[in-house]
This record gives sequence, C-alpha cells and structure tokens, in this order.
Amino acid sequence: MANVEHRFTGPSYTLGIEEELMIVDDETLDLANSIEGLLNDLNEVPTEGDVKPELMESVCEIATTTTANTAEAGSQLRSLRRQVQQVAGQRGLAIGSAGTHPFALWEDQRIVARPRYRDLISGLQFVARQEIIFGIHVHVGLDDPDKAIHVTNGMRVHIPLLLALSANSPFWRGDTTGLDSARTPIFRAFPRVGIPPRYDSYEDWSKRIEFMVNAKAIGDYTYLWYDVRPHPNFGTVEVRVMDSQTRVEHTLALAALVQAMVKELAEHYEAGKRLSRYPYEMLDENKWLAARHGLDGQLVDLPKTARVPVVDLGRRVMERMRPHAEELGSENELDGLEDILENGNGASRQIVVYEANHDLREVVRELVDATVPEAAEAPGE
Repeated sequence: MANVEHRFTGPSYTLGIEEELMIVDDETLDLANSIEGLLNDLNEVPTEGDVKPELMESVCEIATTTTANTAEAGSQLRSLRRQVQQVAGQRGLAIGSAGTHPFALWEDQRIVARPRYRDLISGLQFVARQEIIFGIHVHVGLDDPDKAIHVTNGMRVHIPLLLALSANSPFWRGDTTGLDSARTPIFRAFPRVGIPPRYDSYEDWSKRIEFMVNAKAIGDYTYLWYDVRPHPNFGTVEVRVMDSQTRVEHTLALAALVQAMVKELAEHYEAGKRLSRYPYEMLDENKWLAARHGLDGQLVDLPKTARVPVVDLGRRVMERMRPHAEELGSENELDGLEDILENGNGASRQIVVYEANHDLREVVRELVDATVPEAAEAPGE
C-alpha cells in the first residue's frame, strides 16, 4: 500500500485555530437553528479567516487562516467573534462559547442540510444526533510525515492536562453533571474517538488508514475523530480534545501551549530520541480524571505512579514550555494560562455563576457577554 498523500512540507509550527460557537436567541438564550441565515449575511462582510457550518444548525465554526503565532491568530479570532456577533445581533441572536449549552435539548436541534452531515446522521443515528457539543481544534504545521507521527504519539500524554485546563461544560440538558467536562463522555459515544492508538511511522499510519478505507469502514482519515491526529491534507498535527473557551484569551493560551508542546516533541524527534511508552489504560484514566475533576483533581504523573495536583502539573509544564513559546512569538498568550490556573477553568466559573441563583439562563447570559466582551460593553447599541 502506498502512503496516504501528505503536505508535511513546512514551514514548521504554523498555527491554525478552529472554534465551535453556539448560536442563541438573544432574549430566551435558547439555542437557535440559524447558521444558514448568518452565513448568508456574512457573505456581505469581508473576513480574515473562515465562518463555517457544523453538524447542527445552532453551531457556528470560526477558523483562522494559517498564522505564525498566537498573536496573529488572536487578532483574527477576536475579529471573527466580533463580526459573527454583529451579524447575529441584527437577527436578534447572539453567540456564546462553552463546551455545552447548559440547558439545550438535542431533540430541538436541526441537522445542517449538507451531504456529509446527513450521511453522518444516517450512519451514526442517535449517537450523532445527541452531540450538541462545542470544541476547539488547534492545528500546528510540521515539515516531515514521520515527525508528525512522533509528535502525535507524544502528545497523547499531554491530552489529560489540556482537557483539565480547558474543561468548560459542567451542565447538560438543564442539569448539573458533577463533571467539569460533560462534553467528553458525550463525545465518547462516537466511534473512533478518544486517545488514539500509537503508530510506528507514517507508513504504519497510512497502511492502517488504507485498510479501513478499503474495508469501507470509513470514507477517509477525517472520520477518525481522535483527541490528536495527523492531518496530511493540511500538513498539521491537530489537537481536538479541548472544550470551547468562553474567553478568547483562554483559547489563545491553550493554543500557545499546544504549539510549544508540538515544538518540544518535534525537536525530540530531530535529536533522534525515542518516546517513553505508557500504558494506554493509564492515559485513558488520566483523561477521565481530567473530565471529572478539572483543575481540582490529580493526575498520575507518568511515568511515575504518583498522583500530582493538576494545578502543580500545569505550572510545571507551562514553565517548561515557556522558552519554546518565546521562540515562536506566542509567550504573551501563554501567560493567559496563569489566569486559568489561578482563577479556575471555564467549568468552575460557570458553577460560581450558577450557585448564586441556580439560574442556567443567567449562566448563558454570562457566557454570551464574555464571548464578545466588546459587544456587552457597547453603549446603547
């Protein structure tokens, strides 16, 4: 079998960020099945970056172009959030960002009228229908296919920490879930998700993909929705584990961390070093602990068997990644992690708002106001 064609040609460490946002009615704060109308209106507005549909009509995805660092990506994301909010406002709508909508019901959501999404529902049925969840995907460019596999394998150990830092979905269907990231177990119902298998090389990855395609199990590799995956069409490694972030500076902090982690692992490969091998079940268990407890929990500090508080691990990793972020021009955005470590992830912030009045609409209003803070502050518009 031939290798799957790829664009791992560099330059390395370029960055692309995708954010899935919720579209809500600005008065009731219910999810609104309105993506097609927004896309229509946005056709008239020049944007740097993309606005795209996702599976549900109440989801709006924004994506940056290829950028050098988080400073460049940040100006695009802020501008995209503002533009979508402006267009939404003209229709009595708003956008908000979190891993789940606190009280929406999947039964009320319409599926986007595009062949890929209809085929997805046809294939996965209830599993795809109940997936009103919102994530961020971070793409980092690399210049060699085997290096991309090394980085993908190496990123698996970081997945639980990234989830704990980003967890932002404590509510589901109008209920407290007791989890920091309810999005994680909801998405786990999908096939081909979670922490990926380990691959020996790009050739090994290609053979395994081709086997599945030839068996007509999947159309192509984009039907593998793992937490981290090589993306040969883009020439990137894509990290997909994180909940959508309410505050754009938190999206950028996480992207800066991912970009620095990829650089560290790429240099590890270039130095001819081998990755440690960890028990898959322990990686998976750490991910569960991160989804359940977020920053309040402990993760097993591999390769040791000792547990370490997530906040301590987060600080340690952040300091180790700082020189890489500085070299990439992303150090200012990396500092946004301090706000998460000091003041809580999105889930704990939502819970603070909820505990005041046990009012989930108040939680959504807070999410909307913090997603595009400039809109909330605009006087009398």
